[in-house]
Amino acid sequence: MTDLATAATTELPRLPFARESVLDVAPLYAQLRATAPITPVRTTAGDPAWLVTGYAEARALFADPRLGRAHPDPERAARISGSAVLGGSIGDAADEHEQHARMRALLAPAFSARRMQALTAGVEQLVTTLLDDLAAHGSPADLHALLSLPLPVLVICELLGVPYADRDRFRAASEGAGGLTDREASARAMGELVAYIHEIVDRKRHEPGEDVLSDLAARIPRGDDGSGDAAVAQLGAGLLFAGHETTVTRIDVGTVLLLTDHGQWSALAADPGRVRGAVEEILRLAAPSAGGGLPRYAQADIEIGGVRIATGDAVLLSPGAANRDPARFDEPDRFDAARPSNLHLAFGHGPRYCVGAALARVELAAVFTELPRRFPGLALAVDPADLALRTDLLTGGFDALPVRW
Repeated sequence: MTDLATAATTELPRLPFARESVLDVAPLYAQLRATAPITPVRTTAGDPAWLVTGYAEARALFADPRLGRAHPDPERAARISGSAVLGGSIGDAADEHEQHARMRALLAPAFSARRMQALTAGVEQLVTTLLDDLAAHGSPADLHALLSLPLPVLVICELLGVPYADRDRFRAASEGAGGLTDREASARAMGELVAYIHEIVDRKRHEPGEDVLSDLAARIPRGDDGSGDAAVAQLGAGLLFAGHETTVTRIDVGTVLLLTDHGQWSALAADPGRVRGAVEEILRLAAPSAGGGLPRYAQADIEIGGVRIATGDAVLLSPGAANRDPARFDEPDRFDAARPSNLHLAFGHGPRYCVGAALARVELAAVFTELPRRFPGLALAVDPADLALRTDLLTGGFDALPVRW
């Protein structure tokens, strides 16, 4: 049975793997999945880790309570990257699951079905306004700057109670925190993001609003030492980062997917009823992340798929590769808005299923209902081969997306 310690003494594939286009995962993922869906690799930081590319294996490990974000001995934890967000061990393994359950209980009302339903009309109005601005700008235009970026930022500001006027400040910190190459710079940027949210939390204590930060401040006492405010700030910073970064990229990549797959854009423009299936396919196929996968650490020994994941081993769960596993999806590389039983892993699975999944779906549905309807003749203004995802950021993404109509 393969173990990581022995494998680490040999030459291993090193992340990130080269990809041929922005719409495809790197070919090496498929090669590894076909031969060993759980295989040893080196992370971008150079440390050994298990890479999980098979759908069944990834789904099982997402739900396995023996995996967590905290290493049992953090000083010995493998580094995944230089990112302060997903670059290494976070938290305390002794009480991680208890703390995670408490956090989800605090956040559940913020992302409840009732709140998402109430938010939908506002998101749709924001999309309408941004598309009015796009039309007024005229062709050609940068869809990233005029729609993909401002929409998720506007939505997360509204949800959290963060001033949109501060977007340049927190966007710079958020982007810096997602950097993969400079650990110290990423940590500084994350610190700046937390400090920014801390300022807002202090205001919310005195002037609460109808927003998530006000709700969290009301439910978590400040404490004599201010630890309550620090906890809310840390949680709020994580929400601010995760709540818009990945959605920005999925709007961009989703647009490219639809525009480069023959007939998909016109079909969606003609039949908005296809949007739900189209959104799920965008979530399944869009794999913008440059980090290689979602990191976990084994908090007990695990035997699965012919390998032994030892306590302390790093594990990278790759939704992008698992979502294209032919053992789970027929013609996995084909975009199919009518695909039945599209149980992809874009938001994970099990107890750590992304708490913001419903919010992302609301935003993507609003965009891909109205954008094709308003701009049925939309096309890329550059060759798709000239588009490049950023490899220095955790969430990947484009700097620009030129379109014409």
